[in-house]
Amino acid sequence: MINKLTFSRRSFILMSLSLAACKGGSDILEFSGSTMGTKYSVTAVDHDGSVDKVALNKAIEKSLLEVNALMSNWDAKSEVSRFNAMNSTAPVQVSDALASVVKASKDINLASDGQFDITLGPVIEAWGFGAKNAGFGEAPEADIVAAAMQTAGQMDELTVDGNMLSKSNPGLEIFLPSIGKGYGVDKVAEVVKGFGLRDFMVEIGGDIYVSGQNRDGMDWQIGIETPDARTREAYQIASVSNLGMATSGDYRNFYERDGQRYSHIIDAKTGRPITHNTASVTVLAENAMLADAWATALLVVGTKRGLEIANQQNLAVLFMDRGESEGFTTSASTKFAALQA
Repeated sequence: MINKLTFSRRSFILMSLSLAACKGGSDILEFSGSTMGTKYSVTAVDHDGSVDKVALNKAIEKSLLEVNALMSNWDAKSEVSRFNAMNSTAPVQVSDALASVVKASKDINLASDGQFDITLGPVIEAWGFGAKNAGFGEAPEADIVAAAMQTAGQMDELTVDGNMLSKSNPGLEIFLPSIGKGYGVDKVAEVVKGFGLRDFMVEIGGDIYVSGQNRDGMDWQIGIETPDARTREAYQIASVSNLGMATSGDYRNFYERDGQRYSHIIDAKTGRPITHNTASVTVLAENAMLADAWATALLVVGTKRGLEIANQQNLAVLFMDRGESEGFTTSASTKFAALQA
């Protein structure tokens, strides 16, 4: 979401790097800016000082602009917006990027009991959490949600075949904030690798990809935030290398009315915000795109069913639930526990 960013920030991850205190002859390259409705940062270890910093910075910015031009629901000229505006069921050729994101979305939808759904845009808008933020802070009437559901929750009406994308309902639209940001992280990581760097971290709005080690020769130490809107403290530190990482939480983007709490995490089956006690889900995956999508999907599902899915899919996942009184409880999938042992 460069300039007018397209994907809202869903979670915050504190990064504990301690690079400034490192010793040795390596250069630390740092780049940052705005993109996708949030901030991005890149930190890399240039061991021999040979990287052209200006060229790398330009390449990172170019990559982010390209992702935005493909997947921004806020940009009427983006590829996804043009597909959404198409009042036709005829297959259209789309970019490799958009086709791969839609295919991954469909795969995760099937594996998550239908709860990862990129066709929920109208419902997200109805609750005031979309691009327009219309009615934010006011729960919609039941008939408005029902009307929005008429063209939402229709992943089975979205077809991807190679680079051909089609919808059997001409009113169907796809909404990519829950996967596009992670995809953007991965594209920037490819750029950084293309400059010969192997030890680096890319972060966009809390979605991360880390490669190799920091200059101390240690895995990157990433703080998982306490899921409390009143603080920004690390609850737990994860040791991460050569993985994507994302946290999805219900504690930043929400409003309260008449004692009821409404978050931006929407149940695809009911069209309403989730009501269970799972406050955040952190996922480690082979890339940031998958981590981003799975974090959202498993937060919607909740800890009990989410742990079953995580273990079935061999996913590294940490769930954090609100306790009956103060505090939080954590539950880790088998793979997450093994990676952090």
